[in-house]
Amino acid sequence: MEKVICLDTKAFYSLLDEVVEKMMKERKQESKWVSAEEPMEILKTTSKTTLHKLKNEGHIQFSQPLKKLVVYDGQSLLDYLEKHAHEPFQ
Repeated sequence: MEKVICLDTKAFYSLLDEVVEKMMKERKQESKWVSAEEPMEILKTTSKTTLHKLKNEGHIQFSQPLKKLVVYDGQSLLDYLEKHAHEPFQ
């Protein structure tokens, strides 16, 4: 037997906001290190050369636990983007 739960609009959106916030916190905690494809998506580039250049010049943090495995610190990618953000012209 299924039960139907009714919520008013305000309560529904409040609950939805809480769920999204919790999911975002969990996502941040679980993904400090991201694989090679994710940094390219975050940085909006399709060039592996650009990614290697940023890594080799020390602009983004990475770890290389195995010879052919390189992972990137997700927060350093966001910090890099924020560092290069420009304020809108007024």
